[in-house]
Amino acid sequence: MAENETIKTFLDGLASSSPTPGGGGAAAISGAMGAALVSMVCNLTIGKKKYAEVEADLKDVLAKSEALRATLTGMIAEDVTAFDAVMAAYGLPKETDEQKAARAAKIQEALKVATDVPLACCRACRAVIDLAAIAADKGNLNVISDAGVAVLSAYAGLRSAALNVWVNAKGLEDRAFANARLTELEGLLAEAGALNEHVFEVVKGKVS
Repeated sequence: MAENETIKTFLDGLASSSPTPGGGGAAAISGAMGAALVSMVCNLTIGKKKYAEVEADLKDVLAKSEALRATLTGMIAEDVTAFDAVMAAYGLPKETDEQKAARAAKIQEALKVATDVPLACCRACRAVIDLAAIAADKGNLNVISDAGVAVLSAYAGLRSAALNVWVNAKGLEDRAFANARLTELEGLLAEAGALNEHVFEVVKGKVS
């Protein structure tokens, strides 16, 4: 999704018969929405006398959440590029042994990128969850529910991107490469799952 593309245009693209943008882009935008909501909580807390003692902390969170929002937004295009490269590799000629070997090598090369791109999205979403936890703990109570939505959006983005890691890693012949990525992914999911539930309960306790 380009920076000037509207949400309607993006959603129309998701709904179309074109394979891109797809789930990878949706995962990235979920993470980006989480980051944006963290930023909103920070912006509505910074400068308030009642929250003066946490202002420095939330200014730091704001800088990080804005950087992550930009990163995750850019990942929408990266996902499209990675997917297109895989499709292009599968479309290469395979009539001769030489062509078959070249095609197989290109497929493997493209699948490695297509594994790393969603894994990077997972890392970024995991970082957003950490920031949402701080926002939920220290943010303006008037908008604290938005910190809860932030963590849920980021967690949805992480789990969604994880599906693309698994599907692409499955086709890799370099199992050392694949297993290293899958091990990292499992760690990200385990950590994020527990924190997601914790933050949700913290926010629920503050709003109910």
